[in-house]
Amino acid sequence: MKTCLIVDDSRVVRKVASRIVRDLGFSVTEAAEGAEALRMCRESMPDVVILDWNMPVMNGIDFVKALRREDGGKTPRVVFCSIENDAEHIREALGCGADEFIMKPFDADILESKFAEVGLI
Repeated sequence: MKTCLIVDDSRVVRKVASRIVRDLGFSVTEAAEGAEALRMCRESMPDVVILDWNMPVMNGIDFVKALRREDGGKTPRVVFCSIENDAEHIREALGCGADEFIMKPFDADILESKFAEVGLI
């Protein structure tokens, strides 16, 4: 079974995304911020990370930069999921190593289409 790590400081967003991703056939783990997520990736690298931009301790940009430097850290697909949706933010996210970008709020159709675009389903 493929694995997904959902990283967002909003418990509600994590729960909604978890339900959608489980329905797509993924095993799901959750983290409330980037440093916690990085520790989890060091223990077990997921197939995909759904990543918020603005979080305490370590934000999404710092997380994806750190992830890509880890052993095996280039493998997971990273899908940014943020309210920061102007062209500059999207360019920065993709330039730092994200594979895709979706805006909040999102739904099952949007998440499924992005997973398909990056070859996960």
